Amino acid sequence: MQSDLLYERGRLLDPIERVSEIIFGLIMSIATAGQSETRTVMTAALGCNLAWGLVDAVMYLVRTLTERRRNLALAKQAAVANVETAHRLIMAALPEHVAAVTGPSELEAMRLKLQKLPITERFALGRDDYLAAVGIFLLVVGATFPVVIPFLTTGDLALAMRWSRIITLAMLFAAGLALGRYAGHAHPLWTGLLMALLGAVLIVAVKALGG
Repeated sequence: MQSDLLYERGRLLDPIERVSEIIFGLIMSIATAGQSETRTVMTAALGCNLAWGLVDAVMYLVRTLTERRRNLALAKQAAVANVETAHRLIMAALPEHVAAVTGPSELEAMRLKLQKLPITERFALGRDDYLAAVGIFLLVVGATFPVVIPFLTTGDLALAMRWSRIITLAMLFAAGLALGRYAGHAHPLWTGLLMALLGAVLIVAVKALGG
């Protein structure tokens, strides 16, 4: 069995990843809505998010496999290197906020643990990786549906577009609020407002670039 040092498994998607995927889906949905027919608007929004959801899911798997292979290579190097080199390799592999509070004793403990581990060449993707990819796809695509609900409830395209934008901004605010609370921000309402403002700017930019 591989060590968690080499083969980390956490939640399928952490809060930042979940909110980021929802924000991405929202922006792509509303940015595609500018057509002259309701059916065209819904088809464009759904088609865009299906495509980007698939791309995002595949790139998640590629990134996961690459990072796992890199961790394995670093672990193998650190296991056979001298003490000073091993400490340097381990320190370089740690996240910046973790490295800042890691001292020589912790590094030495990690080095000794690596030496005792049966490091193999296995770094393939597992069930949880594929489930996370599916989760990413569903989050991106699922963010489409609240945006297109107004087009299903009224035949007035201008009114539907107005409500669609309102729903998008409300969801962006909720996403920013969630990120603010997760980050421990003293005033998460401000992060919600800033996310809604940033989302509006990004939507304008995407539409201006022909997205």
